[in-house]
Amino acid sequence: MFSKILIANRGEIACRVIKTAHRLGIKCVAVYSEADRFARHVTMADEAFLLGPAPSSESYLRADRIIEIAKTSGAQAIHPGYGFLSENTDFAAACEQNGIVFIGPPASAIAQMGSKSAAKTIMEAAGVPLVPGYHADDQSPARLKQEAEKCGFPLLLKAVAGGGGKGMRVVNSLTEFDEALNSACREAKNAFGNSDMLIEKYLTQPRHVEIQVFCDQQGNGVYLAERDCSVQRRHQKVIEEAPAPNLTDATRRAMGEAAVQAAQAIQYVGAGTVEFLYDVDESFYFMEMNTRLQVEHPVTEMITGLDLVEWQLRVANAEPLPLMQAQIQIRGHALEARIYAEDPNLDFLPATGTLHYLRTPDESAHVRVDTGVTEGDEVSVYYDPMIAKLIVWDEDRDTAINRLVQALEHYRIGGLKTNTRFLHRLADSEPFRQAQLDTGFIERHHESLFAPSQLDPSLCLVSACAWFLEQTKHGNRINGDEHSPFSAQNSWRLNAKHIRSMTLMVGDICHLLSIQEQKDEYDITLDKVTYHVHATQQQDSLKLVIDGHNLTLHGYANGDDLTLFHEGEPFLCCQYRETFIETEQAGSGSLAAPMNGVVVAVMVEKGQAVEAGQTLVIMEAMKMEHSIHASSDGVVSDIFFRDGELVKEGDALIALQCEEKETSV
Repeated sequence: MFSKILIANRGEIACRVIKTAHRLGIKCVAVYSEADRFARHVTMADEAFLLGPAPSSESYLRADRIIEIAKTSGAQAIHPGYGFLSENTDFAAACEQNGIVFIGPPASAIAQMGSKSAAKTIMEAAGVPLVPGYHADDQSPARLKQEAEKCGFPLLLKAVAGGGGKGMRVVNSLTEFDEALNSACREAKNAFGNSDMLIEKYLTQPRHVEIQVFCDQQGNGVYLAERDCSVQRRHQKVIEEAPAPNLTDATRRAMGEAAVQAAQAIQYVGAGTVEFLYDVDESFYFMEMNTRLQVEHPVTEMITGLDLVEWQLRVANAEPLPLMQAQIQIRGHALEARIYAEDPNLDFLPATGTLHYLRTPDESAHVRVDTGVTEGDEVSVYYDPMIAKLIVWDEDRDTAINRLVQALEHYRIGGLKTNTRFLHRLADSEPFRQAQLDTGFIERHHESLFAPSQLDPSLCLVSACAWFLEQTKHGNRINGDEHSPFSAQNSWRLNAKHIRSMTLMVGDICHLLSIQEQKDEYDITLDKVTYHVHATQQQDSLKLVIDGHNLTLHGYANGDDLTLFHEGEPFLCCQYRETFIETEQAGSGSLAAPMNGVVVAVMVEKGQAVEAGQTLVIMEAMKMEHSIHASSDGVVSDIFFRDGELVKEGDALIALQCEEKETSV
């Protein structure tokens, strides 16, 4: 076995590989960008080397620098993780040329499967069913448009290289085609260095079912069950599970055997995933093969009891597969939810910021958290905004879902927007529990998944008031004499009731509460209703008895801003103080840059007339493009940023002169 390996990646997957390597007694070398100088994977590794500046192109995609570090450090092998260089043919070949083991398939296999169009040609020759479409070499816009008309709409434009939903667009009509093609090509070129596209007929209710395959250098191959990854947004997976619900044994076996045959046809070695579209009539079509370890591999580990990273290391060390097909046993059901810094209410727009407050559920045989961050870390604009993967297991799917819902209630993050509330609502929804799965799940159930909060607003406001009261009382205990009337918070006046008021803001709405304190209890009045409250705060926990109702909430306060967590949902409010001026109370309100990012293209010129819905600016954040559209007809009166410039959330990009007023967008 290797004595030292280098992990050419960052974040969660780098930490995941280090964990198994250390268990096997293997030393690990980490690499990092300037933005990741204090990252978790750097502190976990035995040694670490700086690659360069924050942008991936100057750090984690520097193949020459990574190989140089591997040779300098004495690493015998390189684990690429997923993303970055994991499916880069030239990098795999360079490792081999420099006498370094690439912990993955041969460069030839990556080359054959790395191009989605080439992979489809291979599968077509092998008799594997394909979705109707176009995957030839002629990439002229005219030819692609012609083939799109032949294929029919809706169709899917997909980058031939890479994955993760980048360079992918659903096109519903011919009039949308040109703009979608330009955007998909540009995004693919930026992410993978290859703008080539393929076209597929867009199935309206398919499931995304994939097979985990493993092959060794001795020619053996097995499949480790399947995963259902149908629940997606922007063509990226949200919740994955294994095994796939409601598959017949015959279909499961047919898919598994086809996947192994596909891998062995290209002399594959290591971990790989063959992805299929599974239609309502139980037919399935080859979609692509990912020549690496998948993000969702933990659900396979949970139902097989196997460590797939250990298998990768043993196979790369020329050992045979630890088990043959007949020895592989499946037990129970597992689900994985991807915790992201993003705003589901704004079309899952990526978010950036600092993880000021981070609490995760307790790990056990039933609950696992794979993460690359700790409290205080920053989610930056340069990399994927995934914070962690929450994985659960139990004996059956229903119980596993209950585990996931409970674990999500215990996952609390403060400091930036996340998708935890959305995941909780999705996992607990009846359609998901009934396994009514397909790739359009989120769009089809949008109304229920994005419904307003079900929290009792009065209960939350009273609880928030109690939090601030207890917080002030706790501060007085620490900083002064808690028995002194000057330390009291009850607005004490001689011969008058001890009543004070507090104003809490939820969004831009003010709520006035009055408080009368009686020893360790409060009478809090809101909207003419008085609640009798006993409260005890300890660190981030608030134990309450409200009119005889016992409950425990958790919270994170940043000055006068408070986030309370209750029943899997966050409640945000702010304590209003009269010393605040109006601009300090209100949000920016600007229809401007919706997130930190880079201006990819300004699509208009100063003085140009535009129509409502027209694309004005294209931004990029976390390797994904986002279009900024005109909200109304008007004339562009000013342009504040140029192509390639960095912008912050809230920055005005363009001034649009409407009929009677000027709007910054």
